[in-house]
Amino acid sequence: MYIFIRRFFLLLLFSISAAQAADTGWLQDAQNSHAQVRVRADTSKSDLRVLLDVRLAPGWKTYWRSPGDGGVAPKISWQDHLTAKWFWPVPTRSDISGLTTQGYHDHVTIPMVMTEKHLTVLAGTLTLPTCSNVCILTDYPFRLDLSLPNDKSFDDDFTRAMGRVPSQSGMMSDVKASYTNGKLLITAENPRGWKAPEVFLDSLSDASLGKPVTDINGHHLKVTVPVTDAWGDTPPDLTGQSLSLVIADQDMAQHSKTLIARAQMGNVLPFWNILLMALAGGLILNLMPCVLPVLGMKLGSVLHADNRVRGNIRIRFLSTAAGIMVSFMALALLMTSLRLSHSVIGWGLQFQSPWFIAFMVLITFLFSLNLFDVFYFALPSALNSRLATVGGRGIAGNFCEGVFATLLATPCSAPFLGTAVAFALAAPLTQLWVVFLALGLGMSFPWLLVALWPAMAMWLPGPGRWMNWLRTGLGLMMFGSCLWLLSLINVYVGTDIVIMIAVFMVLLTAILIGKKTQNYARMFYIALLLVMFVSGYLTKSLIVSGSGVSQTEAREKIAWQPLSEEAINQALMNHKRVFIDVTADWCITCKVNELRVLDREDVRQALQQDDVVALRGDWTKPAKEITDFLKRRGRVAVPFNQIYGPGKPDGVVLPPLLDSENLLKTLNAAKGTR
Repeated sequence: MYIFIRRFFLLLLFSISAAQAADTGWLQDAQNSHAQVRVRADTSKSDLRVLLDVRLAPGWKTYWRSPGDGGVAPKISWQDHLTAKWFWPVPTRSDISGLTTQGYHDHVTIPMVMTEKHLTVLAGTLTLPTCSNVCILTDYPFRLDLSLPNDKSFDDDFTRAMGRVPSQSGMMSDVKASYTNGKLLITAENPRGWKAPEVFLDSLSDASLGKPVTDINGHHLKVTVPVTDAWGDTPPDLTGQSLSLVIADQDMAQHSKTLIARAQMGNVLPFWNILLMALAGGLILNLMPCVLPVLGMKLGSVLHADNRVRGNIRIRFLSTAAGIMVSFMALALLMTSLRLSHSVIGWGLQFQSPWFIAFMVLITFLFSLNLFDVFYFALPSALNSRLATVGGRGIAGNFCEGVFATLLATPCSAPFLGTAVAFALAAPLTQLWVVFLALGLGMSFPWLLVALWPAMAMWLPGPGRWMNWLRTGLGLMMFGSCLWLLSLINVYVGTDIVIMIAVFMVLLTAILIGKKTQNYARMFYIALLLVMFVSGYLTKSLIVSGSGVSQTEAREKIAWQPLSEEAINQALMNHKRVFIDVTADWCITCKVNELRVLDREDVRQALQQDDVVALRGDWTKPAKEITDFLKRRGRVAVPFNQIYGPGKPDGVVLPPLLDSENLLKTLNAAKGTR
């Protein structure tokens, strides 16, 4: 009798407590004695907060949001079609008979947040899976009166539950994922080092993920996950899918998302190798056609000086080097901002904007007129006066030359540069800044060299008539760059408008030069400019627009098809080889590859074979599918060339500057053995 009265009294107290707050109390189904649940809510904050408590008998479990090889996740069907955001605590892994599952044992509290306000009643049905040797799916209807006073202990319980939810940052960085041949490879960096990491993966479409195998090397974690389809057979291609995962290490855990790229064999290089590539790539930019006109500007500025003293030369070249370095740091800042905002980033993407190209056309046109001695290029008077107080117009002009050289360098993907930039844009932000610093040092190295030893610039012969001829040649070189930039607008405004603008620029240049020279010289300039314009336009027509004869007919023999992941997979299923060419009209290296390699007779014949599929992607204009394609392969610049085949199922990325012998050798190796 005493025991009965005691239990009745305790039950009465519990009922009174539950009635004073939005709390269902512990619910238990008659058909499932292995689990108890409780739902609580609180309206004291701006959002409606909910806590789901699950208490399990020993040996029983329920599941995480992604159960693994078996089971289903708990869910609530809310009355009035309400929605809630679930915050899942870190689960544990269970392995039974070769199957791996992710879930919870004993007791778990799952916090939720709902944005609905002014509710007086919160009702729904919790569907909870519980498993031991057998599995039971149980429904728990519940109803909460939100008009009751809030429970004072709710805040502490909610904070404690959120503390068991993985954070979004602060633990690790540089999480990457790649896929090949039935294996998902995940890498992550932890500045504090790893102790006993556990990896929990959200499910992927049409794929069954096995138990992750971890390999720790200092701060670096490598995770290998076997992948099959639902029947344990040939796995699907996961390339391009978004991977959501949680990595827990003792008392810390972090949730991350990353895009699954196609694994590239042997593309992981030590950081010092990347820095050397960045230095070499920046140095080579000085020799690329897109930067060569700036060399003319610099030589012209040196030759224009009446008194080439060491100090003057040193200041000029240091100013140009400063312009280059500041520009690369500005690029690093821009890339950092885009990275943090999760925007698309790439090398040379500004040349996909017709407004930027038009601005560059105007600038190069003005600089060419300056080299033709039509007028002396100067900054706006207000800005010029300001700069004069800190070193004079010469310093500002030379600084602008460095900035201008960097802008012209961005459409070039020179040898080593593409690898370094691709690594930087995917690396931690500290490494991104170091790589861009190395790129700037590499490109500014010749200018710094002259600044350290001004006698190198003084080796040039003294002033004379030859200077006028040199300035004319440099001006023609700059004018040629101007016409090349103008040709890039063809895809936006049409060929007729481009021709009209080009003719106007040629005639205006001839008239302005004529006012500065004698008739004979004017005729000479006009003839050179017209020849250059006609040659440049015909070259553009043959290479880009496809209106020529010989080279275009040759190129038409290659049956180029639109680039897509589906086309690659289909070709591989048919045991064919695949040659990929991602190009853009504004990419000079792409045009060099076409002239030097892709238009060669032996290369064209190799790409015309029946078992070869040629895929081309045009990145002249912004194209999300092309951007995503490059991003999945860890690339951010063009040209990009890759070869797949039965013998190279993972694909082989070719160097930015193609070599016909290497291309044919790789294409032949892609055949494999049948």
